[in-house]
Amino acid sequence: MKEDFLHYVWQHQYFDKKDLATADGESFQVLRTGILNTNAGPDFLGAQVKMNEVTWNGSVEIHLKSSDWYRHNHHKDPKYDQVILHMVWEHDQVVKRRDGTIIPVLEIKNRVPEALLQNYLNLTADKPTLPCAPFVSEVPHLTKLTMTDRVLLERLDEKACVIQELWQNNKADWEETAYQVILSNFGFKVNQEPFLRLSKALPYSVIRRHQHQRLQIEALLFGQAGFLEEPLSSDQYQQRLSQEFAFLRHKYSLQDSLTVSDWNFFRLRPANFPTVRLAQLASLLLGKSHLFATLVELENIKDYYNFFEGRVSDYWQEHYMFSRQNKTLKTGLGKASKDNLLINTVIPLIFAYGRYLDNQTYINKALSLLEQLKPEENHKTKQYKALNFQFLSAFDSQAYIQLYNQYCAPRKCLSCSIGHYILKNTRACQ
Repeated sequence: MKEDFLHYVWQHQYFDKKDLATADGESFQVLRTGILNTNAGPDFLGAQVKMNEVTWNGSVEIHLKSSDWYRHNHHKDPKYDQVILHMVWEHDQVVKRRDGTIIPVLEIKNRVPEALLQNYLNLTADKPTLPCAPFVSEVPHLTKLTMTDRVLLERLDEKACVIQELWQNNKADWEETAYQVILSNFGFKVNQEPFLRLSKALPYSVIRRHQHQRLQIEALLFGQAGFLEEPLSSDQYQQRLSQEFAFLRHKYSLQDSLTVSDWNFFRLRPANFPTVRLAQLASLLLGKSHLFATLVELENIKDYYNFFEGRVSDYWQEHYMFSRQNKTLKTGLGKASKDNLLINTVIPLIFAYGRYLDNQTYINKALSLLEQLKPEENHKTKQYKALNFQFLSAFDSQAYIQLYNQYCAPRKCLSCSIGHYILKNTRACQ
């Protein structure tokens, strides 16, 4: 058992209140449970209880054993001086505040319904499948939909926070921020980190000055990425890019370039090599002076697919690395890659902008785009699909990824609407 179960029991008052009394025999009544504190300090703030007809206002601290008070050094922390009740599973020691006064203790191990405890233990047991799998068929469809909506917004909010931090570091420049987010996601996980580093080593303001010059854009991208460092191959195109980059690097005082060793090629197909991605990126940036303004104002899903459409240069039509030729190489972004960029780049950008402006129109637009994309399939989403969860669009699959990462895998069933329903809908808890 973990303390989060006791937090759940206190918050929802799922314990027997008949002849309720403290460990010292004082009559006891809960008037207000208080608010769960997620920061440092007691577990519940602003609680109100009545003991022997005297009303007390303050905080409630919760532990598995009352001796945990000393083990956690609360007796030395002034933040705990306002604790009016110590609720524990098992009372094994009298505890005192810093001034020496005894803190009333409520022991609940014999007051919690056995069915509730057993359901909790079943849900949080270390199993390879989703913890609620044996019970989820009993959960109403509306409860599952409510949780899906909630976690989807949580996921978008998390991504929006990352974008907001980039925006602040970019001195409130949305165009530079959009450029960094696009480059980061062009790495498709395997090379996400070096692409993000590249976006910071090669500002969009420099790229924009050469927006109509493919050779210069490729020279800047491949040069700052570290693919034009000596010794060069005998490849004439690489040598031409190197000469161009030497001039541009001096002109813009570019520093912090990456090296070839920063990039991951291992277990990637040639079409996914970072060199091919850089060529695709060059074609994407070509002729675009406003990335962010375009992305937030495009009208429909077809326009977004067209935004990521681009023909790579003739050289990269037949090469996957310098001096490495492959005439059957598919060099354009496939639909799956475009969907990935929409889900992980465009939609979070639009959502973050909506949050920044407090404009529901942009937020709704981001959600609508998700609903127009096919659901992703991976080992996480397949588990929910097998349990007959709704699986209509990327809205659903993104929600299930968040549900898995933040609730199911870490066994945070008590914070989940689905887990809450399973726990409270037992006969012993009615």
